[in-house]
Amino acid sequence: MNKLAQNKFDYQALAQFRYEIRRFVNFSEQAARDAGIEPQQHQALLAIEGLPATHRATIGVLAERLQIQHHSAVGLVDRLEAERLLKRTSSRADRREVLLHLTSRGTRLLNKLSLSHRAELRSAGRTLLQALEAAMSHASNPGKPREGARDSGRNGRARGVKLHRRNL
Repeated sequence: MNKLAQNKFDYQALAQFRYEIRRFVNFSEQAARDAGIEPQQHQALLAIEGLPATHRATIGVLAERLQIQHHSAVGLVDRLEAERLLKRTSSRADRREVLLHLTSRGTRLLNKLSLSHRAELRSAGRTLLQALEAAMSHASNPGKPREGARDSGRNGRARGVKLHRRNL
């Protein structure tokens, strides 16, 4: 396979993966807006509630998880607090440290959004996994296109792609 054809195939796999990610992100953004909050507010609630047990929910950690500047995270927390979705408390161990906690209202909203996201992942997750596997395959074997790795539709299954069944 010549280099131009190899690059085109790599571009197709990466483009398909990016397309599938964008479809899910669009779904997520619209679900948040339909629930009455901005997408970044939903992401903040999810990031805080979904932190590993080894992390403390602080503004700095939130900024890192959302890949935003510290001052942007402060503004986001201010807006969430104004909506009564989040509250700040001082750490018992270090009174200078401010911890973030979802309110019961924030938890209810996040639960509602998470149910719709789980349903969307059950519907579109297989196609997203196929696109990821194709892109990863090209990253590890750049000279060898995978037979049948093209998209066969949102709910279809591409030939030659093995998937492991997972609970999404």
